[in-house]
Amino acid sequence: MPSLLITVLFLHVLIYIINTIGATTIDSLLWLLYIKLPTGTSRIAREQRRMKLEVVQLKREMNATSSQDEFAKWAKLRRRHDKALEEYEAKNKQLTQSKSSFDMTVKSVRWAGTSGLMLFLQFWNSKMPIYTLPDGWIPWQVEWVLSFPRAPMGTVSIQIWSGACATVVALFGDAMGATVGYVFKGNVKAEKGKVGAGVGGKEGKKAQ
Repeated sequence: MPSLLITVLFLHVLIYIINTIGATTIDSLLWLLYIKLPTGTSRIAREQRRMKLEVVQLKREMNATSSQDEFAKWAKLRRRHDKALEEYEAKNKQLTQSKSSFDMTVKSVRWAGTSGLMLFLQFWNSKMPIYTLPDGWIPWQVEWVLSFPRAPMGTVSIQIWSGACATVVALFGDAMGATVGYVFKGNVKAEKGKVGAGVGGKEGKKAQ
């Protein structure tokens, strides 16, 4: 079943990418995008940022004003600061609650679209062969393992295919990461060598 075969492989690639980047990082990026949309949460976020700037500005003005020489002005700034701080904390609390709900929704959707979908596919298609092996190609003991737990003998089950995909994707991803890291490290060393050679050449000219 080619479509199921590719679907399982795609899901494992997606899961590996999410795990590599980090679910927390992805959630933070999605949250930043979400508060840019024209929603009530984005309005609260704008007001929260505005109130934060106002609190900081009033705090600076208070620090620049003497509470003894200019008490009336200082007291007025203090009242404005306390009021702005109270409003900021209220907005910040609303925004924190909204972010908690958003994170919970994103995590639920992500799990349902990756691991949850994978578990459902494995359960629903446990008797369906992913791939049919040629007759007599391998010993029957190996055929039994490849068809575990419920696929027909002589076929590859979705559970075995899923495990193979997870292993291959992880190995390929690690190999790619190591290759990129090696190339990047080599480029950095080459740049340092060029800089060192340039500095050495300048010092040699000065000595002459």
